[in-house]
Parts: sequence; structure tokens; C-alpha cells
Amino acid sequence: MRKPKNIMLPMSFYENCRLCPRLCRVDRRFQKGLEPPGICGETDRLRIAYVGPHFGEEPPITGTNGSGTVFFSGCSLRCTYCQNRQISHDHLGRTMDLESLLTHLEEMILSRRVHNINFVTPDHFFPHVFRLVSFMRARGHDLPFVYNLSGYQLVEMIRMSGKYADIYLPDFKYADGSLAVRLSKCKEYPSVALAAVSEMVRQKGFLNSCETDSAVATKGVLVRHLILPGAIENSINVLTTLFIEFGPGLPLSLMSQYEPMGEDLDGPLGRRLKDEEFKRVYSHARDLGFRHLFIQFPESRNGATMSSRSPFVPDFQRARPFGKRSPKAAHSSVDIE
Repeated sequence: MRKPKNIMLPMSFYENCRLCPRLCRVDRRFQKGLEPPGICGETDRLRIAYVGPHFGEEPPITGTNGSGTVFFSGCSLRCTYCQNRQISHDHLGRTMDLESLLTHLEEMILSRRVHNINFVTPDHFFPHVFRLVSFMRARGHDLPFVYNLSGYQLVEMIRMSGKYADIYLPDFKYADGSLAVRLSKCKEYPSVALAAVSEMVRQKGFLNSCETDSAVATKGVLVRHLILPGAIENSINVLTTLFIEFGPGLPLSLMSQYEPMGEDLDGPLGRRLKDEEFKRVYSHARDLGFRHLFIQFPESRNGATMSSRSPFVPDFQRARPFGKRSPKAAHSSVDIE
């Protein structure tokens, strides 16, 4: 495979890793018989949990043919309640070189006609991802590249990723630093995420489908927020922060799919979101005046009972983590004039 020129982020970043705000500065180069030393729990060997079309993203990302997702093993944030716990905490996945991954992606593009390539939690593998995007563009693939992120990213890394990204889907999880410490061990999350999202918006602007009424987005930023049970004030403050910083035009996705997935989740985190909790947050978003809302209503659980698993929580032990066809009605678009 011929290497494209001018790749900005060298593989040597793994030798003294500073790819995320944890700044572990450990040597992540693979050593047989030794556990990976960093917070993300991964070496410099690319590990993939799943590659395939996904139909549960917001409508401008999913489109009609799905979003071509790549789920990476490991995570630098490792929230206690992570909905993808099998891969973020348990590191389910297999080692794959770039050439093999490229082959998988090209097969998916040709056979499934996905609208984009969607990198889910890629930041601890940024050197690999940047190379992959360069290879794909050199081979004539012009579909958008989506970076599906936790929001906990270094501004410096987002600046570097600008050359290799078309769409950013960052989370904004916490406005409450004490909650960020308790659930993700990062008190600085609110300020780090705000700086990272600001850089994303500076680069790409808001999701262009919201401005043009196109069915599928090709560029821009859409911010997501997962509402946590018992943490409604945090959600209200997140929305207020985003509104003050970016105004009513920011595309915002409110998610109600929380599922108790972690161990020893005390209090409200041991249950699902209540309807009245969701309604408080949704009402606040409308009162603020956000014009482009994507809403995952609680009833979109498609009749799941309190004892059954949410249809939006994947099982990466299966060949198809989201079932035969992941839920297409995950989000409803609500434009407020």
C-alpha cells in the first residue's frame, strides 16, 4: 500500500502517548506478555470491535443506507455507565492492520452504499485513523468521514484532525465537574469539552444538512447529550452552556437511551431515565430556543420492558451488534422556528 504524503501525526506519538487529555505519556508500543499501560487500555496495535452499516444515528448521518461505522476497542474516558462497555472497558475486539481495515471499508462502501465512514471513539488511535483517511482519499473515496467522539479531546488533536474529518459528532456529557469526577474521573471535562467543541465548530461550522434541508449531511458539527437518571440539573446546565456559547443554531441531539450497564451503579444510575426527567430537559431545550433538535424520545425504546435490554445498546459478542437492522427511529428531528 503506497503511503500518502504529508501525514501530520506520526506513529511515534504512541511512544510517549499524549493523544488525549489524560496525557499518560506512557509507551504504548506493543510488548508481548505485558498489559497496555495507559488509561485507554490499548497498545499501538489497531483493534476493532465492529465494522458495518449502522441505522441508529441521527437521520442526516444514517440516511437511507446507513452510516458505515468502525467501533474501536478501548476508550480514554471510560465512564462508569458506558453503553458500549464491552469494548470500552472489556476491550472486546480484534487486532487489524490498516490494509485489512481498508479492505473491509471498501467492501462495505461498494456493497452497502453507506453515506459516510463513521469512526466511533477513535481518538486513542488517531495516528492510524489519519493514515486510513489519507489512504482512502488517495484511492478516490470522497464520502464524508465522521468522528464520533466523547468530547474529551485535546484542542491540539482536534486541530490536527481537521484535515482528516468532515463531520464531528461530539458528546457534551457534563457541565458539573463533580459529576465528571465521580463518573468519568475527569474534573476538567466541562472546560476541555467546551474548548474541543469550539474548535470543531470553528473548523466545520454547524451540520450543513440543518442549514440546507438536505437528507444527508456532508460537513459540520452535531452535539449529543445523553440524559442521565438523577442528574437532570447537569443536563439543564449542559444545554444552557451550549446555548450561551454557540447560540440557537447549534444542532443538538438529546438521547434518552441510558441503560444501567456498569457495575455498582448506586442510586438513580441503577435505573433507566424517567419520563418526567426527560420532559424537563426537553422542555428546557425548547425554552432556550434551539432550532435544530434531534430527539430520542423514551417511547422510541420500541416497547422494551423494564427488564429487557434497550434496542439501542449493542452486543458486540454478536456478529451483528445491533441485531439484523439497528433501530431506524432512534431520533426524531424537531425544528423550532
